[in-house]
Amino acid sequence: MVITPQFLDTDRIREDFPILHRTVHGDKKLVYLDNAATSQSPKQVIDAIVEYYSMHNANVHRGIHVLAEEATALYEGGRDKVAAFINAPREEVVFTKNSSEALNLVANVLGWAGEPYGIRPGDEIVVTEMEHHSNIVPWQLTAERIGAKLRWFGITDEGRLDLSNLDELINERTKVVSLVHISNILGTVNPVETIVKRAHEVGALVVLDASQSAPHQRLDVQALGADFVAFTGHKMLGPTGIGVLWGRRDLLEELPPFLGGGEMIQTVTMEKSTYAGLPHKYEAGTPPIAEVVALGAAVDYLNGIGMDNVAAHEHAITEYALKRLQEVDGLRIIGPNTTDDRGAAISFTLGDIHPHDVGQVLDEHGIAVRVGHHCARPVCVRFGIPATTRASFYLYSTPAEVDALIEGLDEVKRFFGV
Repeated sequence: MVITPQFLDTDRIREDFPILHRTVHGDKKLVYLDNAATSQSPKQVIDAIVEYYSMHNANVHRGIHVLAEEATALYEGGRDKVAAFINAPREEVVFTKNSSEALNLVANVLGWAGEPYGIRPGDEIVVTEMEHHSNIVPWQLTAERIGAKLRWFGITDEGRLDLSNLDELINERTKVVSLVHISNILGTVNPVETIVKRAHEVGALVVLDASQSAPHQRLDVQALGADFVAFTGHKMLGPTGIGVLWGRRDLLEELPPFLGGGEMIQTVTMEKSTYAGLPHKYEAGTPPIAEVVALGAAVDYLNGIGMDNVAAHEHAITEYALKRLQEVDGLRIIGPNTTDDRGAAISFTLGDIHPHDVGQVLDEHGIAVRVGHHCARPVCVRFGIPATTRASFYLYSTPAEVDALIEGLDEVKRFFGV
């Protein structure tokens, strides 16, 4: 077997990830291929959390003692790192607990807002059939509450967005277009520029779910042209419990706050409150301080490797995985079967074997994949399947792990007599 060249020194990189050296089920070496759900964290990120709680733990923005000042500097330093990572002014970076909360924030404040941005009865909201539930359900709730109409782009047999009705679907009644940058189930990289151009022609706002792109490629919010971008820390080497919403400053200043409480206020009387400036207007209560510090450490790690290098490595691994998977009799890839405009998550079915059974047998051999509808059930309905098995790769993934997956699938077939 010819091994596809790697663009990164994965032996060196993997030394930074303690969990990648553990065994499971006794003596089975862990093969971690569930990165689209949650990535692993390097020692540098883990150490940042330990250091924060060991030496600097205090509430931020509210104290004048040494620990409070140190915690505030670390927290806001994390914001500076994230802002630079996505090429944004720091005041446009709002911390949430994950992408889901960021998308819910936008869906709700646009539902509450007045003119010109507020969604009104009869307005239309456009999403796609390949969205994560976090980018469907909030818009359904907003549309139902207000009396707006939810519409969506379909999916082609190849797993691409069907743009044949682009001009009809995005029209003068469209208020918001919200779509995923890279599909978490299909791996499809969507044509953001084309959709943004059409949406802005009719005066609609564009919300982009970048949960599967921010960890894997250079993300420049200025170049993307969207009005809001959401992503999450736990998919990009960071901890759970921290997400990011970027929004255009003029929009964030005009729109109402999402949550009320401490830190997001300027003044409070019993009759009325006024709100803090950006980004604190959208960060009510004690924020996820340690998580932001650790996310900053994750950004440092990714910058040290280089996002272009990460993208090139994943492209090579995905190309190799697609080739090898297509050698498996009875395996059907759900989504694009080439690396053109494709991310590093590959979903598939294996004959009539249920994905849950595939995943269980693979786990017994130490191979961690995802099974189910991946919070994107409309995609499974579109392709007439109950679920898929998904293997997803990251900067520490190796060709040997792909080979282990293929060997594991052979074991699955033997187990079920296929």
